[in-house]
Amino acid sequence: MTKMALGTHPFLLGFEQLERLVERTAKSGNDGYPPYNIEQTSATSYRITLAVAGFAEDDLVITVEDNALVIRGRQQDDSEGRIYLHRGIAARQFQRSFVLADGVDVGEAVMENGLLHVDLTRSVPDRIVQTIKIKKG
Repeated sequence: MTKMALGTHPFLLGFEQLERLVERTAKSGNDGYPPYNIEQTSATSYRITLAVAGFAEDDLVITVEDNALVIRGRQQDDSEGRIYLHRGIAARQFQRSFVLADGVDVGEAVMENGLLHVDLTRSVPDRIVQTIKIKKG
């Protein structure tokens, strides 16, 4: 008996990219920094919140690339002339990616008290049932 890949199952037409999407998500290399929350704010909307203390709005870049929301952060080095006896506050760059389903749109992004909020909305299709007319050949 041969193992059938998920994207090639005969009942899943049009889902060929699903396996690649799962692999890309697994390989995203997110190391846990910065920490984040994902919450559902209504039946068709979500909010991603990242803890980005120490980052200014100009240090952050938010893009949508190939059905993925990508948030990058890079702080400016302002330590010139400073002598640290202890440096425990992280000042490293990061990249955090979130794969978006078809029909999910990125709304606004807001910085508030060291938290970056990114709002997402999912469009609801107008038609749930569609009747296809049969033509005589």
